[in-house]
Amino acid sequence: MAEQDRQGEQGTQPARGSVKFEVHGTEVLEKQVKQSGNSGRIYLPPNWVGKRVKIIRLD
Repeated sequence: MAEQDRQGEQGTQPARGSVKFEVHGTEVLEKQVKQSGNSGRIYLPPNWVGKRVKIIRLD
């Protein structure tokens, strides 16, 4: 994988304004990311384990 691709996946590129997403699913939660060492963490319900999710940063 090219270095550019890896940087984009890690979120090192700055966001360029707001983007509109249309997402279809079965449930939605809005939570705040908590500090976890040198990273962030979001806790989700245990019945979501093994399910596919999408995370969208709102601000």
